[in-house]
Amino acid sequence: MYPIPLKIVGMGRYAPQHIVTNDELEARCGLPSGWIEQRTGVHERHWSQTETASQMAGHAVRLAVKQAGLSLTDIDLIINASGTPEQVVPDGGALLQRELGLTESGIPAFSIHMTCLSFLAALQTAAAYLQTGLYRHILISSSEVVSSGLNFNEPESATLLGDAAAAAIVTLPEAGNTAAVQAMRFETYSSGADYTAIFGGGTRKHPNNPTTRLEDNLFTMNGPRLLSLALRTVPQFLEHLRPGLSHDLGDIKMVIPHQTSKAGFRLLYRFGYPREKVMLTLDMYGNCGAASIPFALCMANDQGLIQSGDEIVLLGTGAGVSIGGVILQF
Repeated sequence: MYPIPLKIVGMGRYAPQHIVTNDELEARCGLPSGWIEQRTGVHERHWSQTETASQMAGHAVRLAVKQAGLSLTDIDLIINASGTPEQVVPDGGALLQRELGLTESGIPAFSIHMTCLSFLAALQTAAAYLQTGLYRHILISSSEVVSSGLNFNEPESATLLGDAAAAAIVTLPEAGNTAAVQAMRFETYSSGADYTAIFGGGTRKHPNNPTTRLEDNLFTMNGPRLLSLALRTVPQFLEHLRPGLSHDLGDIKMVIPHQTSKAGFRLLYRFGYPREKVMLTLDMYGNCGAASIPFALCMANDQGLIQSGDEIVLLGTGAGVSIGGVILQF
C-alpha cells in the first residue's frame, strides 16, 4: 500500500496582527506573574479581532498558491480542514471558495472535521483522491478562530489557545520525485470524548434551548485526564505507525507535532526525540487547533529546516480522543 505518491508544492500561513501577552491574560484571570508560561509554555498568542476564519484562510491560501506557481483556478478541489466552523450552515468549504473569489468556478468544496487532526485527515483523503485521478491540485486549508469560545474560568485552556490559518497545495509528484506518504495511522479512544469539548452549538444543547447554559458554548478541557490517556496510548500508537518510533526517530529529519501544551512536548522528549528535531511554535502562537500542524510545517519549510527528500513526521492528538500520525517523504 505504501508509499503513496503525494507532494506538497506550496504552503502558506497567517496569524492575526493582534498579539495577546501573558501579562494581559494574567491580569484578566487574576493569575500570578509567570503562571501562564510555567503551566502552558506559551509566551504570547495571536487573537483575531475582526477577521473571520475564511478571511484568515484566504491569506494563507494565496501564499500557498503563489509558492506553488499556480493560479487559484488551477485548484480543482477545496478541503476546509478545520475544527472550529465559522457558522453551522453552509459548510466552511463554500465560505472559503467565496472568500477566494471563486464563486462561479464550480470547484467542489467541503470540510473535514477531526478537530486538531483535521489537516492530517484531509491529507489522507487527498492522497486517496490523487491516486484515483479525480483531482490534480488539491487545496487543504486549516483556519481556527478559537479565541471566540474561550472560558476564562478555565485559565489553563483559555491562556493556551491562539488563532491562526495555514494552507497547502498537494498534487502527484513529477516522474523521478520521491515525495510520498510513507505511513499513516489514526486511532480514536472515545472514553475521553468529554475531556476536550464544546457541549453546546449542536442539537443536544441548541443555543435556543432554555436549558443550555452560556458555559455549554465555551471550550472546556481536562488536561490531566488527557495526559493520562496519552501516556497510555501514544507509545503503542507510535509503534504501529513505525516500529521503534516510540523511542527513536531513526533517519527522520523532523517531527512536526500538534502544539498541544508544554506537557505534550515533555511527552515527546521522554520518547528520546531531540529537541532540535521537534518543531516548536507553541511559545509564540499557542495551540492553534487544526492549524497548528500545517502552520508549524510551513514555518519549518520557510526556515529551511526541512528539504525535499527529507522524511518527516506529522503527529498529534485531537478531541474524541483521537491520535493521528503521518510519515511524509517531503
